[in-house]
Formats: sequence, C-alpha cells, structure tokens
Amino acid sequence: MLNDWIGLLVLKLSELKKMEHIISVTVENKFGVLSRVAGLFSGRGFNIESLSVAPTLDPSMSQMTIVTSGDERIIEQIVKQLNKLIDVIKVVDLNETEFVSRETAIIKVHTKDQDRAEALRIVDIFRANVIDSTPTTYTIEVSGDPKKIEAIINLLQPLGIKDLVRTGRVAVAREPVRSTAAQTKKVARE
Repeated sequence: MLNDWIGLLVLKLSELKKMEHIISVTVENKFGVLSRVAGLFSGRGFNIESLSVAPTLDPSMSQMTIVTSGDERIIEQIVKQLNKLIDVIKVVDLNETEFVSRETAIIKVHTKDQDRAEALRIVDIFRANVIDSTPTTYTIEVSGDPKKIEAIINLLQPLGIKDLVRTGRVAVAREPVRSTAAQTKKVARE
C-alpha cells in the first residue's frame, strides 16, 4: 500500500516538473532547415506542440517559435541539440526570461438567423473581428493567449463551428525595464 502511494507521488511530481517551454530559434533562411529542426525533435521522441516560422527583418534569417513540453533536463537537451545544427544562429528558452506571446485563430461559424446576434456579441466580448460574412456564416479572427482562444472556441461551438485554423504561438522576449533613477543618472552624465 505504501509503495503504491510513493509511486503515485513520484508520478505526480514528474508531471509537475514537466512544463511547457517556448523556444525561440533564429536560423539561416535556407532550404531544409525546418526539416532538420523537426527531424531533431522526432528523432529523439520530443513533441512539438506548435511551430511558427517566418523571415526576420533580415531576409537571410528566419525566426522559429517552438512550443514543446518537458522537464528541465529534456529542455536543456533540446537546446543543446538545436545549437549543434549548422544553420542555427541562436537558441533561447524564453521561459528563462520574461516574454510576451500570442496566437491567432480564424474560426468559421455557421450562423442561423437567430444566432447571428449572439455570434457578434461573443466577437465583441473577445475583441475579435469578423473578417468575412455570408448569409450563413461569419469568419472570425481572434488573437490572444491560448486560454482566450480556447474560451472563444468553447463559446462559439454551440453555434456550429464549420472550420478552425490556429497559427500556433509566436513569442518575443521582453526588454528589461530600467528604473527612471537609472535613466536620470545616465542623462546627467552625458
């Protein structure tokens, strides 16, 4: 009996340590880089929960935002393996700093005449936008954190979601905020 409780406690502790991480990867914008990064994850049995890739201001580089889960040891291994890839320029585990992240969803809702006003109320509550409208559907765009996206999906589901597309998250590290006293001293020295 005691061994069962200990086993259950160890299982629960391992679940607590396994948390979601957002990894920002700057890579050379070359053919096959995405495939190599995805292959690194699949080859080692790691899961990518979401992946977003786009060119940076410098068109020779792309920015990847990878959402994955694991304990500290697994995330450390992922970061080390990513840094070994030739086309990788920089790898940052954003969970080690403050960051902002967003996700966008486009939701096509089937709307009957009696449901159209309710759909618009939900859009308004979530500060979403109707980006297309037909006599029988609204196409809604919403951005925010994943909980916001899940909440609007749950409210729109009873109306009849016809189609749903999610971008996956994008994230960027926040810049440190300097105190006004430090800024005043710097200005005074100049």
